[in-house]
Amino acid sequence: MSKMLDFRTFLSLLSSRKVWNALKLLSSYQLSRLLKKPIHWGAPMSIAIEPTTACNLRCPECPSGLRSFTRDTGNLKTDFYQKILEQMDGALIYLILYFQGEPFLNPKFLDMVKLAHQRKIYTITSTNGHFLNDANAEATVRSGLSRLIISIDGTTQETYQSYRKEGKLENVIHGVQNMVRWKKKLKSSTPHIIIQFLVVRPNEHQIEEIFALGKSLGVDEVKLKTAQIYDYKNGNPLIPTQKKYSRYVQQSDGTYRLKYKLENTCWKLWHSPVITWDGMVLPCCFDKDAKHAFGNIRDVNFNKIWRSTAYQNFRAQILRGRSKIDICQNCTEGCNVFAEPEV
Repeated sequence: MSKMLDFRTFLSLLSSRKVWNALKLLSSYQLSRLLKKPIHWGAPMSIAIEPTTACNLRCPECPSGLRSFTRDTGNLKTDFYQKILEQMDGALIYLILYFQGEPFLNPKFLDMVKLAHQRKIYTITSTNGHFLNDANAEATVRSGLSRLIISIDGTTQETYQSYRKEGKLENVIHGVQNMVRWKKKLKSSTPHIIIQFLVVRPNEHQIEEIFALGKSLGVDEVKLKTAQIYDYKNGNPLIPTQKKYSRYVQQSDGTYRLKYKLENTCWKLWHSPVITWDGMVLPCCFDKDAKHAFGNIRDVNFNKIWRSTAYQNFRAQILRGRSKIDICQNCTEGCNVFAEPEV
């Protein structure tokens, strides 16, 4: 029932213009795959905008947590955010208000959600759940946020903090309870509340327990996600022992490789860019340190960047040999989210 309500929310925000644009994107993408050359029609149907690079936690596989960015860090400003939305041509279906950092650390975050909601855009964010106090939970429901992903990577404090360094599970659970309570109190169908469980070796024994926890808390959905590991080739204590929850597989010489074959294609490059808090336009969420920025919308209109030679050359490079691009070498697009496991 919850998934159906979420789907209805999505459908209610569609328009003929958005559907037509999505069809143009999909057809040009399929034609590009067939002809092995970049053909591109349409505007982005999805976009990720970064509210902040700041985070309260120190997760070991996250640039925000490691404080390891070489690019500038900071908060997205509301007036600049409005200008970004104005440069979209009404074809935007999804807005992911998240890239790096903890979104709720931006004091204007929920105002940004409201602005997108007023434009009839399906909005999504992902949070570590430490800032969902009673007031923020109520404000989140009232903002019109469509989907809220809350990371809970352990069902006990000991397991949880093995990855979510400096985090407190109790605070996150209280935050989930606040969200569920306010959603019921306001009789709102949104946001669709998801508990996301990043499967790593320290917590893989709690997979069954996370589904039980999600049910007891009354969330709409529980999802499992595999972990991207930066240093995986010689093994890593975070790689799960259960192979179906790992992006990596051990070889006969003891080293590890990506489990999935890298195809010379990437749907992201046709439909969904990333924009950093300070305006850099990136190919995807794997370009965490903005090494492949195509331009900055503080200086150039977004549509010029979207249709630029630099962007088109990157699409061509993907079609020629994705494995030769650094940010693609540890990517498993389309293979990193799991439904409920067989138990």
